[in-house]
Amino acid sequence: MALFEAQHLHKRFGDRVVLEEINLSFEAGQLSGIMGPNGAGKTTCFNVLTGRYKPDRGKVLFDGQDITGMTPRAIARKGISRSFQIMNLFDDFSVIENVLIAVPQVRDRGFNMTRRVAADVAAMDKAAVVLEQVGLQDKAYENAGSLPYGDRRALEIGVALATEPRLLFLDEPTSGLGIDATARLSELILELKHAYTIVIIEHDMKFLFGLADNIAVIHWGQVITRGTPDELRANKWVQSSNLGKLA
Repeated sequence: MALFEAQHLHKRFGDRVVLEEINLSFEAGQLSGIMGPNGAGKTTCFNVLTGRYKPDRGKVLFDGQDITGMTPRAIARKGISRSFQIMNLFDDFSVIENVLIAVPQVRDRGFNMTRRVAADVAAMDKAAVVLEQVGLQDKAYENAGSLPYGDRRALEIGVALATEPRLLFLDEPTSGLGIDATARLSELILELKHAYTIVIIEHDMKFLFGLADNIAVIHWGQVITRGTPDELRANKWVQSSNLGKLA
């Protein structure tokens, strides 16, 4: 059984059907991708999978448990964490404070505890390990708002990792990044791939094809094909589309 499954998902906004009969599954220990052209419905799909939107029909299962319609907070407590295309960081806090906020024992106390948490050795150690994972250990006490954009992306992933997820969703992680920063991010995710089950929605096809074990292509609100990067490169529809040229 897959770690995460979406079964027969439908979503509409008013008269517009955005998702229709979406079926997806993500295996534990793999990096899965979701791709598609602009307006295909992939972002809405991602938001349904992570609880921001409730589907009109269908189910979302995590480790066999029905989590359909749960709030993002409740889903996070199940062990699912996500980043966002538009970053959500506390710019006036230090790098390590941003991570500390997401550490479970600190999060449960509320944000007001952050300034006093330095005395919590276990929480500090956890945050330090996360910063080392994402390559920001030398910038722990810099303000998050002063970081270069690529480091901010790495920090956002670090915040997601601090929640100790069993499944990590990344939403357009290369958005706004240049060539060098994208290459560094690719190296980071390759390392994380050894320890986490990851799902990425991404517009940069070269980036995604270099990382993913399998990819689902969404178009017109439906999953039109799926497979390994090599299988998709050989797919006639992908070859004839702009996606094929990018891949």
